[in-house]
This record gives sequence, C-alpha cells and structure tokens, in this order.
Amino acid sequence: MWTHDLNPIAISLGSLEIRWYGIMYVLAFIFTWFYMRRRAKLGKIPLSLDDVESAMTWLVVGVVVGGRLGHVLFYEPLYYLQHPIEIFAVWQGGLSFHGGLLACVVFCYIFARKRGIDFLELADAFAVPLAIDQTFGRMGNFINGELFGRVTTVAWAMIFPAAGDLLPRHPSMLYEAGYNLIIGGILFLLRDGKRKPGFLIGLWFMLYAIARGIVEFVRVPDYMVGPLTAGQMLSIPMFIVGLWLVLRKDTRKKVSAAKL
Repeated sequence: MWTHDLNPIAISLGSLEIRWYGIMYVLAFIFTWFYMRRRAKLGKIPLSLDDVESAMTWLVVGVVVGGRLGHVLFYEPLYYLQHPIEIFAVWQGGLSFHGGLLACVVFCYIFARKRGIDFLELADAFAVPLAIDQTFGRMGNFINGELFGRVTTVAWAMIFPAAGDLLPRHPSMLYEAGYNLIIGGILFLLRDGKRKPGFLIGLWFMLYAIARGIVEFVRVPDYMVGPLTAGQMLSIPMFIVGLWLVLRKDTRKKVSAAKL
C-alpha cells in the first residue's frame, strides 16, 4: 500500500517557493487559453482573439478570487476569522470549486454584456476547458495530500499522513480528477452540435453535480448539513440550474420563426 509522500513544493529558492498546486492552475489556464484561441480562429465561438485575451483575464480573476472566498466562507469561516492573513495564502491550496464557478458566472455575465455577446453562448464556449481544468486542480490537491477520502479496504487505498493517522483511505481527489476528465471528454464530443445556447454548460452542471455528489460519499466531508455533506448541498442548486438550461425551450428560434 502506497503512503503519500509527494513534496508539494516544486521549486524552492531561498524563501521563494513554487508549489505544484499553483503550477497545476497555471497549466489549466494555459490549456484554456490555447483551446479558446483555437476555437476563435476556427470561428466556432462568438469571440475574437482579442475577446479571448480579455475573457481569460476575467476568468483567472474569477477562479482565484471566487474560489478562495468560496473556500473561506463555505468551508472554514471560523478558522479564517481567527487567521485572516492566511486568506491570501492561495498557494497553500484551498480553492472552492463552487465559489470559483459562481464568481466566473458573474464575471462572464458582465463581460458578455459589455461585449454584446450572448451570455449562454459564451458559457457554452468555456464549458469544455472549464470541465477539464478541474482535473488539473484535483491533481494539485492530490500532490498536496489534501481532500483525501474515508477509511477503506479497497485494493487501491492509500495512506495520507495529513489525515493524522496511518489508515488506508480512498484517493478521492483522483476520483474527482477522473470524472472531470470524462465529463470534459463528453462535452468535447458534443461541442459542435447545433444546440440551443446554454445546453453545453447546463449539461456540465448536471454531470458535475451528479459525479461530485457520488464521490462525496467516500470523501471526508468538510462538514455535514443534516444527512448531506457540504459538497452535496452546494451541488443541488448546480444540478437544478443545469437541468433547467438543458430542458428549457429555445425562445430565440420562436422569435425567428415569428419574423418569417
């Protein structure tokens, strides 16, 4: 059985430390940048190359600021109330997916309004890279040895010293990396179909919420809300919004038909 002993620090130069967690997010942003530029060049998304550069800036701010505030407010408010300076220590880990997603939605909505772009079309354009980017983030969690799972006897169990014991546990962060990669692959295959705006991002919301809810059963919960974990509770509204986006009628088609 393997004991987690990975060094979270990739490069150490005196007091300067570059952590693998941060590198994973940089790789995610680079992947998104290349993907979006490629799609823009092919005319597959409602963005010019200049729009991609601007949108990426908004996205980075949304992921980092929203993700960090979400982690602070949703998961460890009392700890950060006692250690407020650590709120800014993003490089140590601790970015909430749901918080980052909420901030990205708000920022993208503002960006779409300013550029005169359909918000749902913009969201669909980012669906594939955002799904795959989660894989990078979860790999960063794995290297940090955090977000580990519950005690188990499965053959692939691992020991995570950060848990404070030497008991075998589910490598739940790897499960999350895996399902995010699969979801990203599904969206990639569907990305060019003729569908109503919002379908792709809605499908991502639904698939992520379902997968996250399942994995939460084997992941050590941050805290419980009745019988559900915090992650499951936050995934419920995400699933509902996704379901609405997938099932809603395409009102733009009706408008076009009426004009004819």
